[in-house]
Amino acid sequence: MHKNEEAVARIKAYVAKHLQTRITAGDLAKAAGYSQFHATRIFKEETGLSPFEYIRRERLTSAAHVLREGKHRILDVALDFVFDSHEGFTRAFTKNFGISPKKYANHPKPEGWLIFRSYHRKSKTEVTNMDKTAVIFTQIVERPARKLILKRGVKAEEYFAYCDEVGSGGNDASAPWDILCNIKEALYEPVGLWLPENMRPAGTGIYAHGVEVAADYSGEIPAGFDVINLEPCKLLVFQGEPYDEANFQNSVGECMGRIRKFNPEVYGYRYAPELAPKMQLAPAGWRGYIEMHPVVSVK
Repeated sequence: MHKNEEAVARIKAYVAKHLQTRITAGDLAKAAGYSQFHATRIFKEETGLSPFEYIRRERLTSAAHVLREGKHRILDVALDFVFDSHEGFTRAFTKNFGISPKKYANHPKPEGWLIFRSYHRKSKTEVTNMDKTAVIFTQIVERPARKLILKRGVKAEEYFAYCDEVGSGGNDASAPWDILCNIKEALYEPVGLWLPENMRPAGTGIYAHGVEVAADYSGEIPAGFDVINLEPCKLLVFQGEPYDEANFQNSVGECMGRIRKFNPEVYGYRYAPELAPKMQLAPAGWRGYIEMHPVVSVK
């Protein structure tokens, strides 16, 4: 093992042992056997995270496991993992996992948050070819019967081709996206869609933009938009790690590639594209890439 890898391993071991106590830069430097500056630099080079980004991620992950037990107050868990307040812990937890700690702790089934999956990839730029681990969080959510308002494409199978067909709007999104954002009765935020064959009339493309509204929605349907009635279903939600917006395409592409390798049958589900489109939320670096697939339980 390379000397830098050994130092990083020592830092990780120290963090794992001291998640519930305060950790200083000096502590990490001592564990690594280097100066604070050098320890921080090699850790970032080897992991892609600063030491304190890594510490926060590990604390939040461990806190999530404790909350799943349902025996601890959120404030106690926050203090146990060295967060200064309930509010600070809630903000950090929600930003990282896309769900509040209260909602997560009250989720009735462990099949929901969290299912952890680690994917290893080789970094082409590293001399050592050290494996890095990217974590994708998954959640099972229930969707009620609802309607999907969407603007279809003609031949598009992905986002950029779709925008070429329907035109661009504001904020680097498609023109239909701007219209969908103005539907006040929407149940959730607008999404990109990959439509299954049974929801795709002849002469229309696979990719589209849409938004879900209540099953009894009777409001206006924008000109040129279609409506699909969707039955109740479960969605398997994938959420990647936060990423640098400057590296948007590579980060999202890598996350999509890892999602394609996921086998839901390991956890008792199978993909059910006939029930609903595969969906993607607008990518945002602060929350990571999010994709949703309809699934059914495997008996």
